[in-house]
Amino acid sequence: MTGAFDSEIVLTPLDEPALHRLLEAAVADADPLEVMPPVEGPPGWTPERRQAFLTFHRRRCLDPDTAIETTWLVEVGGRAAGAARLQPVHGPSAVAVEAGVWLGRSVRGRGIGKRVTEVLLEAARDGGAARFIASTTVDNAAARRLLTGTGADLDVHGADVDASLEL
Repeated sequence: MTGAFDSEIVLTPLDEPALHRLLEAAVADADPLEVMPPVEGPPGWTPERRQAFLTFHRRRCLDPDTAIETTWLVEVGGRAAGAARLQPVHGPSAVAVEAGVWLGRSVRGRGIGKRVTEVLLEAARDGGAARFIASTTVDNAAARRLLTGTGADLDVHGADVDASLEL
């Protein structure tokens, strides 16, 4: 797929080599709090935080005994630039998928998130999901625009925003 800036955007299923490329991209182009749960200790990409990043992704998508989601490495022009994920969520009446995307700061604002979201929507439909959900914050105007652009309904509660789109 190509983006608005004519660089190829590729989503590669996460495996161990892609995970290490993802960590390199996160360290080079994102704050830890943008891409993983908080880890106690000094700020920045400490050795402990790097290990926690690897452990987090291995547990959530690579270890067959604990995997709860499918994660892809987002590549832009052959360079690791972020991650995208879908996690099945079983609601009261239908299967939904929760989506998540993060992109490195240097590639934001170029339409990449929109293309990645289109791919995630297609994967959700192909997987039989009835609903696509995502969460962001009121401060993340770009994510809110992207989600409303898909036709999702937004529910604002405090600083949090939940998006839902029937597929």
